[in-house]
Amino acid sequence: MKRKAIIIGATGLVGKQLVNHLSLMYDSLIIVARKPPKRMSAEMQFYQLGDFTNLQEIMASIAIGSDTDAFTCLGSTKKQAGGEEAFRRIDYEYNFEFAKVCREKGVQRFFLLSALGADVKSRFFYNRVKGELEQAVSELGFNELVIFQPSLLLGKHKGRVLENTAQSIYKVFSPLVPKTMKARPIEAQRVAAAMAVTAQNLYERHRFMDAQTESQVHKVTIIDNKQLLAMTQLKS
Repeated sequence: MKRKAIIIGATGLVGKQLVNHLSLMYDSLIIVARKPPKRMSAEMQFYQLGDFTNLQEIMASIAIGSDTDAFTCLGSTKKQAGGEEAFRRIDYEYNFEFAKVCREKGVQRFFLLSALGADVKSRFFYNRVKGELEQAVSELGFNELVIFQPSLLLGKHKGRVLENTAQSIYKVFSPLVPKTMKARPIEAQRVAAAMAVTAQNLYERHRFMDAQTESQVHKVTIIDNKQLLAMTQLKS
């Protein structure tokens, strides 16, 4: 069986790195976005969104199912989105709608980029929305749901002044930050690599499983920032 992957958030800091990995791993890579990636290859299919409000309409025309792994790296900040309501619409509603349609079409494995500190009970709006999304997607019943919770992402954030400033400060003090620190900032390419490796490991694990047995598995795995750092640690 040929392998497919579908992704939203493909032009973001982690998403554009993840696309490079997925294009090498899957026979077909479906990208749903407002603009195409800078580099397209033969195995990529691009579906253009005028706006994420027509995500469901676009998704209805895409052939995905049990042969497809789904990834979302879609995310924003309250300031970049234009307020709390707009942020929630992007980070919760669009992501959940994508996950919901994927599940309805028979997708069994879903990979969700969240954030360190995600918690439905958090007093911080950002963390609370991330926690609510994790909970909602968990309840959809994917056979395998993997949630990635990175800390501050290192890389150039377009239009995110505060995050870019934080990175500049971090570069000065990074030699003093313990490599094992749970909240240590992490490079976007390392998060993308961890997501790709996790997807490949799950594929290899389930490749020889009985189809009926696999359909009965409903597992949620959370990979936090400390695990992401350990998974992608460069060997000296």
